[in-house]
Amino acid sequence: MSKAPTLDHPNFKAVKEAFPGAKLGGTEFRGQSSLLVEPKDAHAILEYFKNTLGYDFLADLGGVDYLNYPDEKPGRFAVIYNLTNTKTEDRFFVKTYVDPTLPTDGIEKDPGLVVDSVCDIWPGAEWPEREVFDMYGIRFNNHPDLRRILTWKDYPGHPLRKDYPVRGRGERESYKIVDRSDA
Repeated sequence: MSKAPTLDHPNFKAVKEAFPGAKLGGTEFRGQSSLLVEPKDAHAILEYFKNTLGYDFLADLGGVDYLNYPDEKPGRFAVIYNLTNTKTEDRFFVKTYVDPTLPTDGIEKDPGLVVDSVCDIWPGAEWPEREVFDMYGIRFNNHPDLRRILTWKDYPGHPLRKDYPVRGRGERESYKIVDRSDA
């Protein structure tokens, strides 16, 4: 019989004490701890992780689309911050959920898909945030250069959304074929 996970990582208690009014959650899976925070609190909590708890390295930042996921989630999309304390080599995850308020089949600026940028905390977040924006359509407030990074400027969607057609929306058919004579 497997043991139920215990949320005994000291960061859970520290953040709960530092942010008594914040709505927080926590999970632990295979020895990895994750703190669930609301988007409005994410920036302040992540700043606390760096300045107070010593998580000086943002190892990764990514997005997830939970459309049709079997377990209910607080939002359809998540932004996940993979933090590392380089002195203790401790790794910790912070996750925030956002939910679309507009249909997700276009490229409109959805006011529900917004999180504050952490580029002011970790300058290395600039490109991963741009990638999450490009692939999922999640916008980052106060980002120094929020524009597409993997697709072209007028790309008609966000290709890692689960409701994006596998074959695309015709963007391949409108490509001009370039051969050696065009060079």
